[in-house]
Amino acid sequence: MKDLSFEVCGQVLVKEEGVRPIDFQDAMPDDALAAWIDGDVIDLKRPLPHGGRLQWLSFADHSGQLVFRHSSAHLLAQAVKRIWPEAKLGTGPALEDGFYYDIWLPYPLKEDDLAKAEEMMRTIVRENLNIERLELSREDALALFQDRQEDFKLDIIRRIPEGTTISAYQQGEFVDLCSGPHLPRTGIIQAVKLTNVSGAYWRGNESNPMMTRIYGTSFPSQAELDEHFRRLEEAKLRDHRRLGPQLDLFSFRDEAPGFAFWHPKGYQLYRTLEDFSRRLQMDWGYEEVSTPWIYRVGLWQRSGHWNHYRDNMFLMEREDEALGAKPMNCPGHALLFKESLHSYRDLPIRYAEYGPLSRFERSGTLHGLLRVRGFHQDDAHLFVREDQIDQEMFAVLDLVDIVYRAFGLSYEVVFSTRPDDFMGSLDLWNKAEKDLEAVLHDRDIKYQINPGDGAFYGPKLDISAIDSLGRHWQLATIQLDFQLPEKFDLAYIDQDGSTKRPVMIHRAIMGSTERFVGILVEHYGGAFPLWLAPVQAMVIPITDRQVNYADEIAATLKRRGLRVEVDARNQTMNYKIREAQIRKIPRMLIVGGRDLENHTVSVRSRDKGDLGAKPWPEYLEELLEQAEMPLG
Repeated sequence: MKDLSFEVCGQVLVKEEGVRPIDFQDAMPDDALAAWIDGDVIDLKRPLPHGGRLQWLSFADHSGQLVFRHSSAHLLAQAVKRIWPEAKLGTGPALEDGFYYDIWLPYPLKEDDLAKAEEMMRTIVRENLNIERLELSREDALALFQDRQEDFKLDIIRRIPEGTTISAYQQGEFVDLCSGPHLPRTGIIQAVKLTNVSGAYWRGNESNPMMTRIYGTSFPSQAELDEHFRRLEEAKLRDHRRLGPQLDLFSFRDEAPGFAFWHPKGYQLYRTLEDFSRRLQMDWGYEEVSTPWIYRVGLWQRSGHWNHYRDNMFLMEREDEALGAKPMNCPGHALLFKESLHSYRDLPIRYAEYGPLSRFERSGTLHGLLRVRGFHQDDAHLFVREDQIDQEMFAVLDLVDIVYRAFGLSYEVVFSTRPDDFMGSLDLWNKAEKDLEAVLHDRDIKYQINPGDGAFYGPKLDISAIDSLGRHWQLATIQLDFQLPEKFDLAYIDQDGSTKRPVMIHRAIMGSTERFVGILVEHYGGAFPLWLAPVQAMVIPITDRQVNYADEIAATLKRRGLRVEVDARNQTMNYKIREAQIRKIPRMLIVGGRDLENHTVSVRSRDKGDLGAKPWPEYLEELLEQAEMPLG
């Protein structure tokens, strides 16, 4: 047996081939659920396929949660089979915050049946069964599941090519066809809750049998499960589709499905986000451009979108000519680059654009601002030399960090590799994936692999932000592209006078600005930080005698760039304060007779309450400082 070298917790360890993650007892933390080896997630008890950087996944890691929930789906299936042996198993994937299993049953489940299944799951947890991986030939797998009369598993196996090694997982009497990975034992799943039941056709085909889809969620402890449901209730209160209209930010109408109507305050928020992005990018060497939003289809044929993305585009015909509204900016930016002759000294060239984009999303998938048909991005395309890839990718990752920290968002990185319908040569794809992976290693960024989910023209990094309720939102995307420069015959003159092909880096950090606003509404519960709030301060005169003073204060704040309103209505001060709190305005500047005499303002913070009277000139500067954009 040969030796393998592993980097574990900053140390290099040499082990014999066949070593398992669980064999690294001294380095493995108690809460480890699975292991990560150079982008691959693997069972703790499975032999490591190669050496490399070895890390541990706990429930705090997104990948660890997926392993935990996938094992929970198997736990559910085992419980159902114990109660109803005639049940036949379909498939049971992990979801973002739970799992489901599609199971055929001869009769519909009743509400108390879910309670029975849940209690049986807890029984299996107490049994603390070992979960073991089995590797079978296709013939043995067919024989195994034929013997167990699992018709749907047989349907899956028959679609697998002959000669393929097939994996299954066993816990006690239960065996399931599965690629894994899984937990080492059932006892780790300490808290489960089955939530609802629906129907689903096998393989999504109406001509196939109807399956019973049972949903649930699970956690390592009951306290975490209880906290999850508390957060779900909080999420309902923070739903941007409720808060947006309530705060007078945006609305949707049947006349324009999938397109937002931005109200004045919402559009102010929108413009503040764009201004934040512009000011950041200006300091990082980006140049803003604007390109057409409708092109002849010849452009989309040339770029590859016609073959790979046409079903997601809005198409039209006029004067016997086919046209397509742009779903992304990259072809237009490639045309801009091509208009001039570039030297190696000119690179990198960084084009940024905030213009309109549209994608045809099916009506059933539309969801407030989170899934729309019309949107804008903080979009950019970088044209770089190959020797500049590392430094430019590093700079983009630095920008991601600055932006997400500004909003109090932590994040995780997913490396998405070549899809089945990729465009271009395999050699260029392999080079792009190797270069992108090298960037991650050089920056020592922990990431997970999402095989086959890259863009059709290049591998990508997807950045998932984690909000105040612990939910993951895929936002930023960074793509390394050797293909479009080939398609558009892009070139620059190198130092030796030869013609070279640039590389394109596609990147959007907030992603869709519409979606980002929706996420921020829920992340903050509508209580935006001072620098971002559509109305930053409300000046409240107590009586009519202070209205002129309130107007002077508001005028001064507006001249200094703050967004201010005056509430001079004939209402009580307490009523006006409550109204400002409901509108989630960060600062209330209350002015009464004493404030007028002393040239002060009585300050009330949305979050901290009464801050007392402050001299007006000094507080003006304090407020301006607090309202500055967090530009890094």
